[in-house]
Order: sequence, then C-alpha cells, then structure tokens
Amino acid sequence: MLPSLESLRCFVAAARVLNFRSAAASLALTPAAVGQRIKQLEDEIGAELFVRTTRRMHLTTVGLALMPRAEACLMAAAACLEVSEGNVGTPSVELVLGTRHELGVSWILPQLDDLRALLPTVKIHLYFGSSQDLFLRLRTLEIDCAVTSSAVSEEKLAAVPIHREEYAFVGAPRLLAKFPLRRPQDAKAHELVDVTTQRSLFRYFVDAESSPGDLSFKSFLRLGTIEAVRQRIVAGSGVGVLPRYLVEPDLRAKRLVRLFQKVNLRDDYFRFVFRADDPRRPIFDRLAAAMREVPLR
Repeated sequence: MLPSLESLRCFVAAARVLNFRSAAASLALTPAAVGQRIKQLEDEIGAELFVRTTRRMHLTTVGLALMPRAEACLMAAAACLEVSEGNVGTPSVELVLGTRHELGVSWILPQLDDLRALLPTVKIHLYFGSSQDLFLRLRTLEIDCAVTSSAVSEEKLAAVPIHREEYAFVGAPRLLAKFPLRRPQDAKAHELVDVTTQRSLFRYFVDAESSPGDLSFKSFLRLGTIEAVRQRIVAGSGVGVLPRYLVEPDLRAKRLVRLFQKVNLRDDYFRFVFRADDPRRPIFDRLAAAMREVPLR
C-alpha cells in the first residue's frame, strides 16, 4: 500500500521543525491529528520516523532517508494540480545553500542572478555558518546543500569538487619588521590567529611536505571566521594561514607578506556537498558545474 499524501505532508511539516505542535499549527490541524497521521505512516513503512524524549525530538535514520523522498513526492503531486489543457506547469524548487560568510558574500552572492537564469525554476536561499554547523544542518535537513572546503567523511553525504583552494602563511610587514619570523624559533615572539581551537587553517602549513613542522608560538587566538582572522593579521596583531584568494589583494598592496615562502602549503578543494540520497542530485550537479566556471574572489 502506498502512503497517503496527507501522511507525507504531516511528516514533512514535523520533520522540518521537529515539533508536532508547531507542525500542526502550520497545517491547521490538531497535534493529535498530526501524530495519528505520522503513526499511520510509520505502520505502513514498518519503522519509526522520530525519536521522542521529554525534552526533544529528532529524526531516525529511516526518517532522514524518507525526508527528501517525501518532499519530492509532494512536489510531484503539486505539479499534477498545475496541469491544464495546453499548459503544463513546471514546479519550482527552493533550496537553502549553506556556506561560510566570507565565501558567500564575495563569491556566491554575486552569482545568484546567473544561477537563476541557468535554472529558472530553482530559487536559492543562503545560510551562513561554520563548516561544523553546515554539516550538522545538512544532517538535520535544515539546509539542502553547502559549499565548504572541509573534507566530507560521512557516507550519507556526497561531495562534488568545485575549486582548488590554496593557502598562504602571512603577517603584516610592520609587525615582522619589529619581530622577524624567518626561523621556527622566531615563532616564540608571535601570536597565532586561527578560526578554531584545532588550528584548522594552520594545519595547511604544518602538514605540508616541506614544512619545518609545528611551531611554538607565544600565544594563540581563536576568532571563529577567516575574515576576522584576516583583519587581525592585517592590523599587525598576529600571524596566520589564510586562503590565497582572500589575501591576494593584501599581498599585492603589501599590507601582508608571505612567511616561509619555500614551504608549499597543502592545498584543498571547495566542495558542493549534499545528502547522498537526495533526489535533486541533477540540480546540485548543474549548480556545481556553473560555480566551477566562476573564479574565486
């Protein structure tokens, strides 16, 4: 027996907000009616879709797998209502694309109109967050896809390479004139600035084949976003590793200079990431291909 559209509609509404009462309000139903529909769907599928506790609710593995399929089913059903004689309506698709703030503002935001022209039935919303936050929201269905340079290790996520990302170890000339950083032991006079306590940016220097290895700095400062790191370093208040595309204008203007220039820092890739079982894979592939044609800036 096929599941009813009403049961799927209740499931999708509840899965989006992870709250039966809020889902019921959005559907103009009672919480009991929503719960009954979802229980009927669970009986038909033969598996629980939600894990409920006294404090919170989240999707089961089956629920996560069902969510994109249920959304696609509802979208197809809505398209059926748009069909009339001589007029076949094309359903629109709304996607939430997550990325970090700097990349989103400087590179993705200027592309939105071109992407809409390429895929006129697709509307893209943006969400800004850290890589860890993006992966979490992909798993919980709060965003549909993401652009990130973080490696993807989860089997349930798929990734399409977009752009190679190069990095540079940099500092401000006025800081380095006072405290040179030419040898590993010189690091003791400097503060390292990075985005995470794991020093995720500095790892591109430490893990390089020609690197002298880890350095012992006077102190460490975590600032959370790469633009904050860049501004701190440009101000002469620390040194650190940053993406080349981001600091290229500063290098040309001599606001920053490269450190340990003989070390070829390890590079990485920007990736277009989405749930592996998402039926909208063709749309994601086209978006990734279009973004691949736009240089980083």
